[in-house]
Amino acid sequence: MNAGAEARPLRVFFATGEPSGDMLAAALATAMRRIAPLEASGIGNERMREAGIELTERTTGWASLGPIEALRRIPPLFASNWRHALRLLAAPRDLVVLVDFGAFNLRLAKSLRGLGYRRPILYFFPPGAWLDRPAQARAVARRTTALTPFAHQRDFYASLGLPIAYFGHPLVSLVEPRAPRPPAPPDGGTIALLPGSRRGEIARHVAPLVGACRRLRARRPNARFVMSAADADAEASIRRELAKQFFDGIAIVRGARAAFDEADVAAIASGTAVLEATLREVPAVALYIVAESQVAIARRVWQRPYVTLPNILLGREVVPERLQTDATPERLAEALEALLTDPEPQREAMRAVRAALGPPDALERCAAFAVELARS
Repeated sequence: MNAGAEARPLRVFFATGEPSGDMLAAALATAMRRIAPLEASGIGNERMREAGIELTERTTGWASLGPIEALRRIPPLFASNWRHALRLLAAPRDLVVLVDFGAFNLRLAKSLRGLGYRRPILYFFPPGAWLDRPAQARAVARRTTALTPFAHQRDFYASLGLPIAYFGHPLVSLVEPRAPRPPAPPDGGTIALLPGSRRGEIARHVAPLVGACRRLRARRPNARFVMSAADADAEASIRRELAKQFFDGIAIVRGARAAFDEADVAAIASGTAVLEATLREVPAVALYIVAESQVAIARRVWQRPYVTLPNILLGREVVPERLQTDATPERLAEALEALLTDPEPQREAMRAVRAALGPPDALERCAAFAVELARS
C-alpha cells in the first residue's frame, strides 16, 4: 500500500451516462468519503454534483432508447470519449470508476488502455448483466476490475474463468422499506406515475399513463396523481406531453423518492425505479413502450420471459408488466386498481426480492473495495 497515497485525498474520476448511473456514482462516492478523503470529478449530472463531484461534462440527453435513436449521438459521444481519455492520460487518477452505460464506458476503457493508461479502472455495474455475452465479459475483464451487483453476473464470469467482485446490490443499503400504510380509501388513493427519464420514454409513456388516470378517477373521484421527473430536462419534456392531454390534477415532483413517499401504488417505466419501488414496498405496475422499429431488435437481444428486475430475480411475476400493445390505459388502470384494492400479496413478494439482492451493507462493502483498489 502506498503511504503517500493515504496522506492525501484519493483522486477518483467517475463516468456515467444516465440518471440511474448518476445516482449510483453519487452513492458510491459518498460511501467512499466515509472511509477516506476524496477528490472526485467526472461525467454525470445533478446527483453527482450534489454529492460533491466536480462535473467535467453533463450527460443530459446522452441516454437513448436503442441503436436507431443512438445514431445521432455517436459523434458527440465519440468526441467526449477521446477528450476524457487524453485528459486522464495527462493527469492520471488513483481510480477511474465506470458506472454502467456500456456503449460509452467500454469504449472509454478501451481508449484508456490503448493509450497506455495503467492506473486501476473499476467497472461498477458492468454491462450485459443478464445477457450472458462472453465476448463482452472478456472485454470488461481484460481492461477493468469488474464489480457486479448481481450474483447471476458473478456466476457467469466465473463460468468463463474471469475475475469479478460481488458484494450485493447497493440499493439494498440505500433504500429502506416504508412504514406500513393503511389501505387506500375506496374512493381515493395516491398514484405515482414514473414515465422514465429519457425524452423518448416520456413521449411514449405519458399518454397511456394519463389515460389510466382518467379511468381511475372515474372509479375513485378523490384519487391523487403525482408524476416524477428525474431532472430539469425530464420535467420540461413531461410538461410538454401533459399539455397535450388536457387532464388536470397531476402534480410534478422531482425524483422517484418524492413520488413514492405518499403513494399507495405506482406505475413505472421499467428500469431502476421499479427496483426502488420494490425495496420501498410500494405496490407497482411496470410499463414500457419502444418504437415499432426497435421491437424486432429487442426480441432478438432479450429472450427472457420478464423485463423488470424483481421478476427476473425471482423467476415469477412480482410486478405486473404491461409492455407495448399491452400498455393501454385500460390494462394499466386495471392493474393499478387491483393493487389499490389488495396490495399485500405483492408487498410480501417484494420482501423476497430484497433478500435475493444481497446483504444490507452491500454499498459499504463496494466502497471499501473501491478505496482499496484506489490505494493499490
